[in-house]
Amino acid sequence: MSWDRIPVPRAFRCWSLRRASETALQNSRRAVEDQLKICGHKRDDDVFELFLSKKELTEVIDLSRFKKLKYLWLHHNKLHGITFLTRNYCLTELYLNNNAIFEIQGLHYLPSLHILLLHHNELTNLDATVKELKGMLNLKILSLYQNPLCQYNLYRLYIIYHLPGVELLDRKQVTEKERRSMITIFNHKKAHIVQSIAFGGKVDASWDPKSPFKQKPTQRVPSDFAFANNVDKTVFDDPEDAVFVRSMKRSVMTFSSMNWDTVPTREERYLEEEGTEPAQMLTVTLR
Repeated sequence: MSWDRIPVPRAFRCWSLRRASETALQNSRRAVEDQLKICGHKRDDDVFELFLSKKELTEVIDLSRFKKLKYLWLHHNKLHGITFLTRNYCLTELYLNNNAIFEIQGLHYLPSLHILLLHHNELTNLDATVKELKGMLNLKILSLYQNPLCQYNLYRLYIIYHLPGVELLDRKQVTEKERRSMITIFNHKKAHIVQSIAFGGKVDASWDPKSPFKQKPTQRVPSDFAFANNVDKTVFDDPEDAVFVRSMKRSVMTFSSMNWDTVPTREERYLEEEGTEPAQMLTVTLR
């Protein structure tokens, strides 16, 4: 009987996996300690950056002990997930490109993240990826290209719609045209309101409570926000109010026309009837 056909006991397989995981963590721990020696760090609070790229790492030890860590390089390894960043709240730059990552569960623990590079990985679930990144309000630079999820139709606009704070996506600047396009494609109700206000029309104010356009407290938009020629930059709770205020700020238009009912006919002028009043003008004022 061939040796390759002999079934491997389940207990042995579990032991092998556990042994491989322990070896991977030992390699990771050794890489971290070597980096600390190179930088001359003696206390965990002194560590602001870790360079762990190109170490053939498949797993990484828990890095929560480095509470002031800001910069972490882990690119060009063999990582499959991100479960080692749970309390690194100060982390601002994370480089995870060129790995084998297929899920990013755990990234939502990093509220200060400003730069995140995830290109050249194995991310396939677009919705799960966006869900994990939604809470990162400080995220400005994001790269996801060369992942299977990039093959989805309208992938770029979908990312821009759900992560409006991102300014640089896949090494390309996010443009205002793309932001307008994603509203038109993914938020039909908001697009309808914008168009109605822009053209002075009326909109239906009967909202679904679960709608993403539910009423919010009045707020001020940035000073560089261009909204037609309005001087007041107030964002209204009720779109009907916005339409009314906009209409009241338009220039006054006046049209004058002859009131032909007061103009005497030829017969009246010939007979020169007494009491004939002079012709009158009609004036119509519009906004």
